Amino acid sequence: MRNKTLTQYLIEQQREFNSIPPTLRFLIEVFACSCQSISNIVSKGALGGVLGIAGSKNIQGETQKKLDIISNEILIKANEWGGHLAAIASEEMENIFHIPNRFPKGEYLMMFDPLDGSSNIDVNISIGTIFSVLRCPKEVTQPSEKDFLQAGTEQVAAGYAVYGPQTDFVLTTGHGVNCFTLDREIGSWVLSQENIRIPEETQQFAINASNSRHWYPPVQRYIDEILAGQDGVRGKNFNMRWVGSMVADVHRIINHGGIFIYPADKREPNKPGKLRLMYEANPISFIVEQAGGSATNGSQRILDLQPIELHERVAVFIGSKNEVERVTRYHIDI
Repeated sequence: MRNKTLTQYLIEQQREFNSIPPTLRFLIEVFACSCQSISNIVSKGALGGVLGIAGSKNIQGETQKKLDIISNEILIKANEWGGHLAAIASEEMENIFHIPNRFPKGEYLMMFDPLDGSSNIDVNISIGTIFSVLRCPKEVTQPSEKDFLQAGTEQVAAGYAVYGPQTDFVLTTGHGVNCFTLDREIGSWVLSQENIRIPEETQQFAINASNSRHWYPPVQRYIDEILAGQDGVRGKNFNMRWVGSMVADVHRIINHGGIFIYPADKREPNKPGKLRLMYEANPISFIVEQAGGSATNGSQRILDLQPIELHERVAVFIGSKNEVERVTRYHIDI
């Protein structure tokens, strides 16, 4: 593993599994390079003049930060020209982005959340970038939104970058999960963790407890049992960790175990959840399952869900298998 770069890893994966064609390898390398650029800008903070709000809202109705827009532009510009993509979709854009006619078109579709956890930007807390890759349907020369509406099981690659004390790039192409750390001295991503596995048992959970009065009974039951600690039915104490950045919370869970919960609640009963299925839940679920964990929406495996719209929302219960299965069972047993 020592000093193995992302490129070396991808080439070895192609030799071993014959599953990473050159165009997909190039796509991943370009995206990782984009994340390196975002990391450099994030690290400058106020010195780079990139903090604060942009004075606009995205399709989700959320106030955009300057770094949301900058990160989105970096990812578009880096990925539009290489000939590996047929179209792009971003959480920050209402419609899909068609590859300009002056560039060749490829066989893949890419989706991303340019800057997850952007509410944490101004206070120097870990944030990140999430991406997902699908194959463009054959014979499609001008992709439309419906071509992106594929179940998560159809992903050929997914990953995220987390910009924290160090910058990490976590990747799966369907053969396990590996982490690469940005070595700024040599300007390369270097393999730092191989074949990451999430412990099935855990004593950590991540949820926004301030919303507890709005939770539905299955979530309330599950959290009440956890909070009862060793004196309750679970017979052990749990610790709560909540960063407010999905990539940061999930990165901890991938390394140490735990469960990340962002449920639907009574505030907006017509909405199935808060997080976006295509840009957040699907790629993270792919990663978590490849690391031995589980991911459901409370009643169904997330990767089996058939999307009906590009910016669809979903409830998420992601992490250590035994905990995800327990809280899912509480939903099913209603």
